[in-house]
Amino acid sequence: MASTRERTAWSTSGYLMLLVFLALAFLLILRVVTFAGTEPSDSQVAGFLGSIVLLPLALVLIAKGFYMIQPNQAAAITLFGAYRGTDRQPGLRWVWPWMGKIRISVRANNIVSEKLKVNDLRGNPIEIASNVVWRVSDTAQALFDVDDYKAFVVVQIESAVRSIGSRYPYDDIEHQEVTLRGSHDQVNAELREELNSRLAVAGITVDDCGLTHLAYAPEIAGAMLRRQQAEAVISARKKLVEGAVTMVEMALTQLSEKNVVELDDERRATMVSNLMVVLCGEREAQPVLNTGTLYQ
Repeated sequence: MASTRERTAWSTSGYLMLLVFLALAFLLILRVVTFAGTEPSDSQVAGFLGSIVLLPLALVLIAKGFYMIQPNQAAAITLFGAYRGTDRQPGLRWVWPWMGKIRISVRANNIVSEKLKVNDLRGNPIEIASNVVWRVSDTAQALFDVDDYKAFVVVQIESAVRSIGSRYPYDDIEHQEVTLRGSHDQVNAELREELNSRLAVAGITVDDCGLTHLAYAPEIAGAMLRRQQAEAVISARKKLVEGAVTMVEMALTQLSEKNVVELDDERRATMVSNLMVVLCGEREAQPVLNTGTLYQ
């Protein structure tokens, strides 16, 4: 399919042509008034008949060439179905009366997509929706290369969101890979790039986009919540044990370096066990006072 590219159309200021229109209207009125107050000859009658035919025809043709363009609006100019260019100059404009004018907005548009059910990278069903800010950047492509560019945008947004949703996992408790929930900037940037690639054929540019809804599908939401809780507990326990081992190692090292107490292997193991219980326990430890010796 041949791609249509926008180009600048010829047009002129409508205010200048409005002055011409008013001048011709005044001339027509003057001719009628002058003719009515005289006894014309045959040549004057012929001239009058010619003027009252030609001047109204000229007025009609000039009037048909007027059109208005508002800020951030454009008009595609056609000649018997052939594209002749686009006029983006705001205000009152004028082109030849046999030219067609198709107005199109180039303002920013905002679309919030429907909630879609998609399987993420791991096969989990999720619900996902996005917000997209788009605008027409090439009026010729939007009008002549696709049938309905607004419907085209809606369909391509749905396709792009489905593609992005299936490209990444919903979540990763260990934060070792890109996820839909944890990597918003990267996912949004990739979604925008995907949309611009898909909408380029329609002359549409996406200025901003982002996910507005992201959740597990209702049928697995409860199970995935319990899984997240379990993974969070495991991760917290892992960090707690790592910290406790470091603290125990530090305590034993400092006791040895400062010669606070000499411990054999058995008592060292007992101290390590007690410290680990105190540091890793969920409840506060109850101290036990030893009134004897260290080995009793």
